Amino acid sequence: MDAQSTMEDPPVADASSRQSPEAPPPASRNLGPLRMVFAAAAHYPGRVAMAGAALVVTALATLAIPAGFRLIIDRGFSAGGNPDDIARWFEYLLMIVAVLALGTAVRFYMVSWLGERVVADIRLAVNRNLLRLAPSFFEENSPKEISSRMTADTAIIEQVVGTTVSVALRNIIMAVGGTVYLFTLVPQLTLALFLGIPVVIVPLVLFGRRLQAVSRTSQDRIADIGALIAEVLGALRVVQAFNQESREADRFAAAVERTFATAKRRISIRAVMTAVVIFLVFGAITLLMWRGALGVASGEITGGTIAAFVITGGLVAGSFGALAEVYGDLVRGAGAASRLSELLAERPLIAPPARPVALPEPPRGQIAFENVTFRYPSRPEVAALSGFTLKVEPGEAIAVVGPSGAGKSTLFQLAERFYDPQAGSIKLDGVPLTSADPAEIRRHIALVPQEGVLFAASARDNLRYGNWDASEDDLWQAARAANAEQFLRELPDGLDTFLGEDGARLSGGQRQRMAIARAILRDAPILLLDEATSALDAESEGLVQAALERLMEGRTTLVIAHRLATVRNADRIVVMDAGRIVEQGTHEELSQAGGLYARLAALQFDMPATTFAK
Repeated sequence: MDAQSTMEDPPVADASSRQSPEAPPPASRNLGPLRMVFAAAAHYPGRVAMAGAALVVTALATLAIPAGFRLIIDRGFSAGGNPDDIARWFEYLLMIVAVLALGTAVRFYMVSWLGERVVADIRLAVNRNLLRLAPSFFEENSPKEISSRMTADTAIIEQVVGTTVSVALRNIIMAVGGTVYLFTLVPQLTLALFLGIPVVIVPLVLFGRRLQAVSRTSQDRIADIGALIAEVLGALRVVQAFNQESREADRFAAAVERTFATAKRRISIRAVMTAVVIFLVFGAITLLMWRGALGVASGEITGGTIAAFVITGGLVAGSFGALAEVYGDLVRGAGAASRLSELLAERPLIAPPARPVALPEPPRGQIAFENVTFRYPSRPEVAALSGFTLKVEPGEAIAVVGPSGAGKSTLFQLAERFYDPQAGSIKLDGVPLTSADPAEIRRHIALVPQEGVLFAASARDNLRYGNWDASEDDLWQAARAANAEQFLRELPDGLDTFLGEDGARLSGGQRQRMAIARAILRDAPILLLDEATSALDAESEGLVQAALERLMEGRTTLVIAHRLATVRNADRIVVMDAGRIVEQGTHEELSQAGGLYARLAALQFDMPATTFAK
């Protein structure tokens, strides 16, 4: 079983305890969140075992160096300075150094590999889980802040797995092994050293608790910076058009200063903790070495023994001192892991039923809303739809019009089952959407949004989003039907031309025709057009409208439109207001009825030219 599959279904989070990424939960007072990281590393037992073996070898080799010096002093020099005896023990010392070098190289490679692999697996698992979540999650949680977690927090975890844990374990082994060796050298002095360890541990724990809370806050502030950068650069044209560069610079500076202030608190706590621990450890070692020096002077201890004791004591003291710093890194890692664990624990509100009902084949394209009431989770006090009932027959073209906020776009959200209504039901070819697999529902629907959404990829891949298995001929036929063939053939590399972020190399009309070609390749029985021509100039609108008419042939179509001229020929026009249907009929019928549609039509068709005069 690989890491990706084992991390695919994390434990379900209790909805009552769920925390928004923008409002971080209280920081844990332990390293528990790192369990998720260690569980990911456990999927590679061979690598972990090799890293662990190399780590033990290097730690023991380091501890063997003082023993080598003891032999050189006590047996080499004390034997009358015989060059052969001295050479033998120096050769022994060189052998230890060689083992240390080789083991260090193996340990570095293995732990670095594990760090990169674990981070890759966590990113994959988090991204997979995010792609399953309903849009409501991203209404309440900033995607930009989430993307910061996927970069900044995973970088910290990579450091923890690839460096910090290895350093911590090596220092623990050296501290324990060194203490044991010290007992074999001078038990009395070592016992005094051992009794002083609690004096080091207590401040370490006390400082660590405070450090963890500040570390979590520090990570949140870093995420805020990432989100702010993405927001401002994504809207740079608007910023510059309204001369708001200085304001945005000030806003960014304030965010940076908040991050720096939090970092200063974290650094201060960690610096004081390190100073206290190192003073206590090295102070104790100094006193013990003082006592040992007196023992050498009195003949109770050999010179080699005290040399080994001093070197080993320094290694033990350094190990305990390093653990103080390592603990701070582990605390930061725990904070980062907790933020990513929240994303892994989120469960999709819209999920396939245990036994989904298959949609009829071949599909007919009938869709029915039956007494539907719906409120968005982020706006529960307002009903987007209230008692809404509408049946669209196969092949029928329905235009949905009405003022902003009437609930038009909500119909599309519900039809694709991005949300479930609080009351009523929605059926596709007679099957309630809640009984069907959401993926199957969406395979029966093609969407052309208000603005053609393109990805930072080639024109070919953007078209294939509608049908990834489409052939070259299929792509060009769809482009031709969408009036997109000419400009696609004029691109520098044809369909293999990189379109830039958000399709920046294309005009608005070209992007919209790409979206239509993508919908044509989808070849779905139901078509949703969300104001597909509202942002286009007259020439582009004409080309797009012609492409849409070809796309609509033989398909059940729901059209949202503000420009009523584009829906005059619809089979039926549904007029919505405040989440309800207030009128239905053809353009002629509704124009003569004198209701809301007639008023909207009068505003658009009969507006005097003087309206735009200065």
